Amino acid sequence: MPAAWSISPAISSVSGFEPLTQGARNYAIVTAAYWGFTLTDGALRMLVLLHFFRLGYSPFTLAFLFLLYEAAGIGANLIGGWLATRFGIARMLAVGLATQIAGFLMLSAVSPGWAPALSVAWVVAAQGVCGIAKDLTKTASKSAIKLTAGEASGTLFRWVAWFTGSKNAMKGAGFFLGGLLLEALGFRAALWAMAAMLALVLAGVLLSLPPLMGKARASKTARELFAKSRAINLLAAARVFLFGARDIWFVVGLPVFLYGAGWSFTMVGGFLAIWTIGYGVVQASAPALVRRSADGLSTEVAAARTWSLALAAVPALLAVLMLAGLPRADLYVPAGLCVFGVAFAVNSSVHSYLVLAYAGSEKAAEDVGFYYAANAAGRFAGILLSGLLFGLGGLPACLVGAALMLGLCWAITLALPATRTA
Repeated sequence: MPAAWSISPAISSVSGFEPLTQGARNYAIVTAAYWGFTLTDGALRMLVLLHFFRLGYSPFTLAFLFLLYEAAGIGANLIGGWLATRFGIARMLAVGLATQIAGFLMLSAVSPGWAPALSVAWVVAAQGVCGIAKDLTKTASKSAIKLTAGEASGTLFRWVAWFTGSKNAMKGAGFFLGGLLLEALGFRAALWAMAAMLALVLAGVLLSLPPLMGKARASKTARELFAKSRAINLLAAARVFLFGARDIWFVVGLPVFLYGAGWSFTMVGGFLAIWTIGYGVVQASAPALVRRSADGLSTEVAAARTWSLALAAVPALLAVLMLAGLPRADLYVPAGLCVFGVAFAVNSSVHSYLVLAYAGSEKAAEDVGFYYAANAAGRFAGILLSGLLFGLGGLPACLVGAALMLGLCWAITLALPATRTA
């Protein structure tokens, strides 16, 4: 029996489901597989950032290395949802893991003796492969939750919250792992070690999950694929602005600001890792912070609206304090963004639940893929705006941009249907 199954009792003690059911067993295996993937994915980000910064790459070039990674996710989510419906969720999870292994091996082939232009092109292409892998794996994994949880909204919310929260905690741990592997093994050997780890995870998935799990009739035309319900379309639009508002300060603005304020690289990286882990812990706890409704939508939709509005107030207040010249911004801004992280985690968890609550059971993977394509589009826009706004007005400009995007997110949630017949 794969190692993934051995953790299911631990998962059940936190998320509150019975580990002996077939659905719970499959949920535990999918969650464990995605943990392994996310751990190496977080490590990859730090490996690439630190290794190529050490080689003298400019901040703009480093940002460019990650743009294709995010852009590839838009298409990968859309096609991944269709493929998961057509060929089965378990098969697409395996394809995502295999694609990530290929991306690691491709990236490990980079040689210091290559011309700079060739190195950049190769790394961007390899990052694109890894971006495709990430979103194929994410779409398949989150679609599996809808399938394994059944129709009970309480179970679905708990399982979604635990999955997303633990995944983000693993990503934060991956930031630490990337730096550790780079220092201990070097860039190439670290990538080989992560590829070997994922190969074990892939073997566990192939041996454990029914290959046709989640297989259904897929959309036959592009028009049918994009013909989503009004609720899914609105939630996807809100997701664009929600995640764009985070990356608009997270990716470039805050790290550069803190480093310029005297923080070391270790301190900056440590703060981002701790922030991400804490964000994951709050996500996993979201069901305890959001009042549940019998219909699974009415109070949950209201919570999405309330938490979006509260979240928009945090960057707005921080921007006002910075523009007013309040001293020691290097202390109160990180503290304020920790508050942001709490509200953002609850928002993200509620949204992740709602997309599965709105999704149809037969084509849940397609609905989830469409939704996370919007997520990738928001992150792509956030990365671009982070560099642009920081260059124009520093971190305050990034925070103002985040507040405006969150205001739009809140406005869109006002139109979300609060009943299943809307």
